[in-house]
Amino acid sequence: MTSVQDISRAGLISAFFARAGWQDADVFWLPGDASFRRYARLTRGGESAMLMDAPPPMEDVRPFLAVAEHLLHLGQRAPRILARDEQAGLLLLEDFGDTTFTRALAAGAPEQPLYRDALDLLIGLHRHADAASIPLPAYDDALFLREAHLLTDWYLPAVAPGADIETARAGLTGALTPLLAQARQVPQTLVLRDYHVDNLMLLPGTQPGGGPQGLGLLDFQDAVIGPVTYDLVSLLEDARRDVAPALAAAMLARYAAAFPEIDPAALDLSCRIMGAQRSMKIVGIFTRLSRRDGKHRYLTHIPRLWRLIARDLDHPALAPLAAWLESAIPPDIRTTPETPA
Repeated sequence: MTSVQDISRAGLISAFFARAGWQDADVFWLPGDASFRRYARLTRGGESAMLMDAPPPMEDVRPFLAVAEHLLHLGQRAPRILARDEQAGLLLLEDFGDTTFTRALAAGAPEQPLYRDALDLLIGLHRHADAASIPLPAYDDALFLREAHLLTDWYLPAVAPGADIETARAGLTGALTPLLAQARQVPQTLVLRDYHVDNLMLLPGTQPGGGPQGLGLLDFQDAVIGPVTYDLVSLLEDARRDVAPALAAAMLARYAAAFPEIDPAALDLSCRIMGAQRSMKIVGIFTRLSRRDGKHRYLTHIPRLWRLIARDLDHPALAPLAAWLESAIPPDIRTTPETPA
């Protein structure tokens, strides 16, 4: 059944198209993702553009606009803004096509050149003197912990209904907080925060291995200023696809060679801490998507995330976090939550 809100939203979108000069375009809605945002492709003749529909108050397009303009200033390929209505949460964007890294890999594109291009894009971004010269939130302890607590607040009660959530939260805070200080023993920079194969585009007319200039960036509206290692682990410890350990190690070595001033041991430890924090957060997010939003397909990735967590915790410095996890969420309950009835 079509709601009054849906009809009102459709009217806003139609008016936006008219103001932007795209009122005669054909509109094709794309499948939804894990957020409230929706996307549609507009075509007319040989032209195309992408609509971002980010309805307030659930979404806010202003961070996307700010980061997109900053990335363009830095020489990166963020989508150009063709039209905007910030109050309505509507943007018309440059169309980067359909070839995400995910689709390119599924179609048989060679893996290593794609990852090398993505890694080299990060190297170029992190080398840029102006990368962090944008007023964005800091990736501080409060934000890291709030994210990590998604594991205790959503996943733990899903697999252990009688668990003491407050005690588990306190234990996680105590184990993780000292590690966050160690994770920051690397430079701070612009962190795109969802830097993985679903948000990396192979631009039309480019080939894998053609260099980072052939890549387009998406889904960076949650960017912050934080450790250089966070986007590295987003790419190399992907929640949704397996990355061969040998490939991940080769890419990390390539990054380390580009920044000889960074202590390799500090780089490795920061990656382990950021990787464990990120994977624990995503276990919580995927559980929340199922329990709260009825989006159950993400649960299939939870076993992979537990494997990534175990790999990252296999470092002496992370022993306190490993001990907390062993006590609060022992291996026998690290299962995929059941789909709610």
